[in-house]
Amino acid sequence: MTNHVHMIIGSHQAPLENIMRDLKGFSSKLLIKQIQTHPHESRKEWMLNLMSKAGEKNSNNTKFQFWIQHNKPIELSNNEILAQKLGYIHKNPVIAGLVDREEAWLYTSARDYYGGKGLLDIMFID
Repeated sequence: MTNHVHMIIGSHQAPLENIMRDLKGFSSKLLIKQIQTHPHESRKEWMLNLMSKAGEKNSNNTKFQFWIQHNKPIELSNNEILAQKLGYIHKNPVIAGLVDREEAWLYTSARDYYGGKGLLDIMFID
């Protein structure tokens, strides 16, 4: 999606809150740097200003706040819930009117489920 992320993750080692913390920290630094250095980003000042104001309000940040502080985790406790959430994630860009087919969205595992290859390696959910 253009303004949020859905993902299904799991771990047998690190607690999920640690994974999310590290994912958000790494990606926010990388994305902010990209915004700052991209020569054709017309919204650069506007975005950096928004993130700076949000960062000032939150003592967890040193300068910018890219991600919201909370997550909305849903425990996928059985296969029925897991399949429903995977379907929701795949349909989300279609419902938002961004594409006309689930597998047409560039940033989706639906491409893999339809026999293509997405941007990331995934583990299929049976």
